[in-house]
Amino acid sequence: MIDIRPFASLGGFRNEWLNARHHFSFGGYMDAARMGFGRLRVWNDDEVAPGTGFDPHPHREMEIITYIREGAITHRDNLGNEGRTEAGDVQVMHAGTGIVHAEYNLEKTPTRLFQIWIRPDRAGAAPGWGTKRFPRAGSGLGILASGREQDRDSGALPLNADAALFAGTLRQGETASLALQAGRGAYLVAASGEITVNGRKLDARDGAAITNEDVIDLTANSDAEVVLVDILL
Repeated sequence: MIDIRPFASLGGFRNEWLNARHHFSFGGYMDAARMGFGRLRVWNDDEVAPGTGFDPHPHREMEIITYIREGAITHRDNLGNEGRTEAGDVQVMHAGTGIVHAEYNLEKTPTRLFQIWIRPDRAGAAPGWGTKRFPRAGSGLGILASGREQDRDSGALPLNADAALFAGTLRQGETASLALQAGRGAYLVAASGEITVNGRKLDARDGAAITNEDVIDLTANSDAEVVLVDILL
């Protein structure tokens, strides 16, 4: 089953520096039918104006992934971590027992990103942060972050959750496939371009909640970028 969430149907928030769309209920947007997907709780599509960002604020008991689509974001936290993550790369923050962090766009152009929150498998993990540069070019889906046992030696950033983040770029006409194990689902977003997922069309920034499918078959109808979370339901 593929439940498509058109971009136009997403919740939203906008002020002078942030233009955000919400795939699931978040902040002032509440939809009882969109409270999450398995352990996936938040998928925000954010555009952050140059020279602005999120001032220091706390989090607890959440795995927070930031995937940069355009521009870059600079992270600072109360553990002393600081780093810049740019387009095509990913950062993971383990909120665990508690962390205070800030995220700023210190660039001269808008930064566009996906922020993805996943509930951890267990409470009380140590807080932490990490970022990694991944190759953006090439066909197929690459694994960027994971807490699945089979991905322990993949080089992906670790997660304290039974979930995995995949991303990749596809040229027009290229295909990619991903198998789903029993009891798992996937939430997929076409970050750019138009794709077909098991025969269903997604336009840029549409989402799709995928359940009861053994394999996800992707075809790029135009040059496209795809981001996907494999999650325990």
